[in-house]
Amino acid sequence: MRLALFDLDNTLLGGDSDHAWGDYLCERGILDPIAYKARNDAFYQDYLNGTLDLQAYLAFSMEILAATEPAQLDQWHAEFMRDCIEPIMLPKAMALLQQHRNAGDQLVIITATNRFVTAPIARRLGVQVLLATECEMQSGRYTGRSTDIPCFREGKVTRLARWMLENGFTLEDSYFYSDSMNDLPLLEQVTHAVAVDPDPNLQAEAEKRGWPVISLRD
Repeated sequence: MRLALFDLDNTLLGGDSDHAWGDYLCERGILDPIAYKARNDAFYQDYLNGTLDLQAYLAFSMEILAATEPAQLDQWHAEFMRDCIEPIMLPKAMALLQQHRNAGDQLVIITATNRFVTAPIARRLGVQVLLATECEMQSGRYTGRSTDIPCFREGKVTRLARWMLENGFTLEDSYFYSDSMNDLPLLEQVTHAVAVDPDPNLQAEAEKRGWPVISLRD
């Protein structure tokens, strides 16, 4: 079975779910709408620039998970899905996923955004396998720390290699769809690298390497 790998934010979605989650919490008044949003925006710009301090960002973004009861988090996330994620769902992305399903491929979403934010989104997209940055839990509550190797840059390659070994897959004739130059380490590993509405750096890289460039946005 061939692997079809997909980045999530700004690839299958018409926006960034991690950044949108922070904005949602600020708009609801759950977090400081000035101080938190300013830091959230700064981290996002660092991500776009390829200069993100991932551990600092994870500590910042997961703090709310540790401070809140899981039942309340789930309620917030349901509202977040309705108000913030549904509007950025892309019909062309759904069609692309279905195209690979019809071909008999194994679909995998592989994202740097944490599992709390992304697991319900993956379910909404009908993708059962999700490799994401993991959130530590103890005694039924989030600790605010991440566990395992963050699913970011080279970490995506490492996490995917382990998953393939455990599940009997290879990268033979594989596809990976991404918008971000941060995903270059994994794009270089697959048979078919596809740039999706790419950032300027990935656009240039795709043109240099002869990778197809597509848009999933209307």
